Amino acid sequence: SLMLSIAKGLLETEAKEKEEERKRYMTDTCPPLSLPGGIQALQELCREFHHKIDVIDEERYDLESKVSKSSKEIEDLKIKVQDLKGKFKKPALRKVRMSADQMLQALLGSKHKVSLDLRANLKQVKKEVKEEDKELRDVGDWRKNVEDKAGMDGRKKMFESEA
Repeated sequence: SLMLSIAKGLLETEAKEKEEERKRYMTDTCPPLSLPGGIQALQELCREFHHKIDVIDEERYDLESKVSKSSKEIEDLKIKVQDLKGKFKKPALRKVRMSADQMLQALLGSKHKVSLDLRANLKQVKKEVKEEDKELRDVGDWRKNVEDKAGMDGRKKMFESEA
């Protein structure tokens, strides 16, 4: 407890010395304030400074709000661009029945009236009916046909009929 009381006394004296040193430094470095016009002129100067500070603060606030609004708009546009880049998919095309004339009219517009008959240049082909097909159609009852071809006798008949 004795050491604590000695330390407390030393701290108090050290604090007083620091305060005196601070006062000495301030008097040496900062000359006393001289008021040429008096307190009234000083108050007028302070009012002028406050007015200028208010005007500048208003301008700063306006500019700050414009910048924040612009930055928000830029962010929204960036998001829109990102969405548009990823969203576009090719639509599924539907089959549309169109004649060649309609297709040409759609491609060339209604000005050009072109008619194409695509079947005009096709060659006429007559269908030949094979005799084997006639026999197969005229077979009749299929059960009888299966019974005839069943077993070895049926196989023998098939080979004989082909030869």
